[in-house]
Amino acid sequence: MAENSDPSQKTEEPTARRLSDARQKGDVASSREVANWFMLASGTAAVAFLLPGVMRNIRDLLTQFVAAPHTFRIEPEAMSTLVVGTVFGVGKTLVLAIALFVVAAIASSLVQHGLLFAPERIKPTPNKISPIAGAKRMFSLRSVTELLKGIFKLLIVGGIVIAIIWPILPPLAIAPLSPINAGLDLLYGTVVKVLLGVVGALSVMALADVAYTRYEHLKKMRMTKEEVKDEHRQTEGDPHVKARLRAIRTERARQRMMQAVPNADVVITNPTHFAVALVYESESMAAPKVVAKGVDVLAQKIREVATENDVPLVENPPLARALYDGVEIDHEIKPEHYKVVAEIIAFVIGQRPAPPVVPSPVS
Repeated sequence: MAENSDPSQKTEEPTARRLSDARQKGDVASSREVANWFMLASGTAAVAFLLPGVMRNIRDLLTQFVAAPHTFRIEPEAMSTLVVGTVFGVGKTLVLAIALFVVAAIASSLVQHGLLFAPERIKPTPNKISPIAGAKRMFSLRSVTELLKGIFKLLIVGGIVIAIIWPILPPLAIAPLSPINAGLDLLYGTVVKVLLGVVGALSVMALADVAYTRYEHLKKMRMTKEEVKDEHRQTEGDPHVKARLRAIRTERARQRMMQAVPNADVVITNPTHFAVALVYESESMAAPKVVAKGVDVLAQKIREVATENDVPLVENPPLARALYDGVEIDHEIKPEHYKVVAEIIAFVIGQRPAPPVVPSPVS
């Protein structure tokens, strides 16, 4: 439904579940400019801090081929050992730079959307290999936006390079005629300056692209009112069904409550608005317990059932209201009500007729 909905109808912000489902599928806000910035920044760091040491190590490793070529034995085994040793030595000097690029690639992903594993993202689908779908992506608004961003970035980077190189263009022009060390130092310094300038410009562009990418992602994830309702039904349940279940539970609880009224010892009334039925068994209860309570129509029903089953009705409005508000069904009354309730139950028990005396048989 989300894919086929009219974009103009998607007026609601995406829910947490919508964003979570999209993340599980690998659909997250990801800026290419951030990845490019991390790679360029790591390359600049490698050139500025690692390149001099790497070049010295490679120079020292390769000097033997120029300084003492006559010492090498032209034999298959010796040549194999020499080549392997040279390749291994060059690899050792480059391993730190390679590790820096790997860390930068991982960091660019972690910074944007954290640790993410989404196999579904790389799963082949007909839409990914369809020429029609590919043509639509090629001429989509996103592709045009990326093209414009690329042209703008190229202009900015070109302007920075020209601004840095232009003042030192004369020394660069005569660098080939200078001593080799001086020429290399000038070239190296120029490269570092250019890289630092480009990294600074791309920093601003990357921040702007992050904001734009997240805005576009949230816009794409927007939902229609119907989608929000459907998701609410799936997560919270249909409100009509929940209301029906609540009504059924309430009715069953009311039936159980009314079944307990005939066994009550007394019903405290308001006399018309409230009714609270109490039961007290001295052998098993520490205090009287509320077995039924109601207001208005339900209170009238409790009084009717009590009257039909000869359960005494005692009118005490303050006590009836206090018990109704402060004691739940099947809970004992509170200590502050002990005295008055005890007096009422003692009075009720005193009004009961004494059981008949059965004479013992004469032996």
